[in-house]
Amino acid sequence: MNKKHLIFEVLCFFLLAFVSSVTFAAKSNPSHIKGIYLTQWTLENTSVLNYLIKNAKASGVDTFIVDYEIPSKRYRENIALLKENNIKYVARIIMFPDGGTPKQITTPEIWQRKYSLVRQAVDLGASSIQLDYIRYSSKQPASSEHSKNIFKIIQWYKNKLQNVPLEVDVFGITSLGESKHIGQNVQLFAQTVDAICPMVYPSHFVPFPHHFEHPYDTVYDSLSLIQKQFNHQMPIKMYAYIELSNYHYPMSHAKTLAYIKAQIKAVEAAGADGWYAWSPHNRYDNLFAVLQNQKIED
Repeated sequence: MNKKHLIFEVLCFFLLAFVSSVTFAAKSNPSHIKGIYLTQWTLENTSVLNYLIKNAKASGVDTFIVDYEIPSKRYRENIALLKENNIKYVARIIMFPDGGTPKQITTPEIWQRKYSLVRQAVDLGASSIQLDYIRYSSKQPASSEHSKNIFKIIQWYKNKLQNVPLEVDVFGITSLGESKHIGQNVQLFAQTVDAICPMVYPSHFVPFPHHFEHPYDTVYDSLSLIQKQFNHQMPIKMYAYIELSNYHYPMSHAKTLAYIKAQIKAVEAAGADGWYAWSPHNRYDNLFAVLQNQKIED
């Protein structure tokens, strides 16, 4: 073997080693969040919660986003179970159910009532606070003032929370820019929040048949458009909400698994910081199956 061939082979070896290490790091990146949403009822049902904890740990799910609406002893006790199992607790607070009216959104007393829940969740050990329905009703006429008013509320919360991370849920339509009806603007919100959680559900994009058949493209394109608003230099974290079913169309078991898998791969390919899976009835067996199969494939 001559000297040139030896140098070439050494370079190839180090290049292969570098690529392998990068690939491994991407697959095992601990900062890539995998979460599931739970209602307060599910959290307080200890047998169901233990089942979810067991399967979440086996599947690599590390975060539970849990509604907090009514303080209770069982809630406090079961949050402790999450801590014992090293599962992050993110408290989801519904600000204005179905979207707020102008009067609700400009009434500080309502903000304060919700903040009492936020404070209790922090005391219970919430690693982050997630504000949902932080928007105007979609029936409101478009106004450039809407996003500014919502931003004031978010900023008010962030100032009170200080070192506790604050997340806000936003509609998938915000990937196209400011939504003047509901008052959501990711570029504006990024000035004060720690993370945005775009709900990039394929079922929410029209035309419905196209996005149902192309869940990967829907999720990937939406997240990429959000990143484009920041010149692909995201100043905050982005955790995408994905869906485990499509309410417009029934799916076979195999189709459902493929639908979920496509969305997860799209989140990863888009370079988001993780995903939260949404199932309104908290049924996650299909998600667990997809994740466990991914472990086998990896």
